[in-house]
Amino acid sequence: MNNEDEFHDAVTGLDSDESCEGTSEASFKDAVVYDGAQKNNGAVPQENGIKKHRSSLPAPMFSRNDFSVWSILKKCIGLELSKITMPIVFNEPLSFLQRISEYMEHTYLIQKACSQSDSIERMQTVAAFAVSAVASQWDRTGKPFNPLLGETYELTREDQGFRLISEQVSHHPPISAFHTESLTGDFVFHGSIYPKLKFWGKSVEAEPKGTITLELYKHKEAYTWTNPFCCVHNIILGKLWIEQYGTVEIVNHSTGEKCVLNFKPCGMFGKELHRVEGYIQDKSKKKRCVIYGKWTECMWSIDPQVYEAHRKLEKKGTTDTKKQKQEEPEAVNEDADEMPEVQETVAVIPGSTLLWRISSRPPNSAEMYNFTNFSMTLNELEPGTEGVLAPTDCRLRPDIRAMENGNMDEASREKERLEEKQRAARKELAKDGEEWSTRWFQLGTNPYTGSQDWLYTGGYFDRKYTDCPDIY
Repeated sequence: MNNEDEFHDAVTGLDSDESCEGTSEASFKDAVVYDGAQKNNGAVPQENGIKKHRSSLPAPMFSRNDFSVWSILKKCIGLELSKITMPIVFNEPLSFLQRISEYMEHTYLIQKACSQSDSIERMQTVAAFAVSAVASQWDRTGKPFNPLLGETYELTREDQGFRLISEQVSHHPPISAFHTESLTGDFVFHGSIYPKLKFWGKSVEAEPKGTITLELYKHKEAYTWTNPFCCVHNIILGKLWIEQYGTVEIVNHSTGEKCVLNFKPCGMFGKELHRVEGYIQDKSKKKRCVIYGKWTECMWSIDPQVYEAHRKLEKKGTTDTKKQKQEEPEAVNEDADEMPEVQETVAVIPGSTLLWRISSRPPNSAEMYNFTNFSMTLNELEPGTEGVLAPTDCRLRPDIRAMENGNMDEASREKERLEEKQRAARKELAKDGEEWSTRWFQLGTNPYTGSQDWLYTGGYFDRKYTDCPDIY
């Protein structure tokens, strides 16, 4: 193992098998069940003209019970986790570039926003999409593989109407850039992600860096936002669980409308765990609607006056209850941050409109790194595609492939080999006085925020990969 492997992309979730069983409002299915037995003479399986995707991995996840990260992290309290080597057993068989593509699991929300004529309704839908983009992190206790410099990932989903390309554009600091476009020319969705992590003894806190931009061409609108903070508890001891917190501001740069979402920390008794609450205001700063729900379940919208009236009644009921029952002080636990008991599902206020509901996960999810249906397909290497993909694509990365197949020893050896190869290439560049040159993205200025951003230069899908680096 080398000392330059980064822990920047660790994202984990609640270690629970409970999930909302409601079905999504999607007009597409994220994945069609495929048992892997049908081959159709080597062609990609089809069902009613739609490509089928796998619903399982080749091998179940490896047990982490016999491993401890304390010996690795005990010297890192209060420091940024920028050069920490983690045992491969704490990974999941996906690259961080593939993890980013999970933003697109609920693409139907973008398409819904494209079809809506009212800008406030569009903002509601975009807000629901922004929340849905972090929902796949729930229950995910595995760390994605750190992308190698120059690594890429492409994903085309005709059933959901988009194609995506991403590239690891920087190693120190680690920055992943992505660009998604509609197959029908309705939207583009792009950004660059640099998650800065710190270890605080029993938890890891992720500070989100980088702007996310959504452009709706039909309405000539652009929305920008950043993701919430994320804290992973019990990294050393106890049950892993996650909370997301912080304020997310979604700005419509064309209309001046803004959505402010508050991802709430769980609080002393866990009553706020997973809760998201916010509002949409117009350019005159008048509140037009309130949005509420949980990022692990669903999001709703309601008229602000109805919401405030409901809150007043709710507070009155809480005050009456406190008079009858005195709460006991919470016991101090020095060993682990006990995960608060998951409270009741979202209490829907009469008159609310459903914006989004999480899709149920496959029945074998717990044995498959708690993957969603969508994430289960991301490293699938379909027949005939190996010669079409760029040689830098994550699917061709041997350490991830070995782990997915259940061969942990080979995965560990390959990971170390790839990292050593990357170090050697970096030294060779430095020796020649050269700098790394990105292939598909270049550093520029986001036209809507004025901040620095990595922008797609085009041409990837022309399939001219002669200048791609040899990283595997």
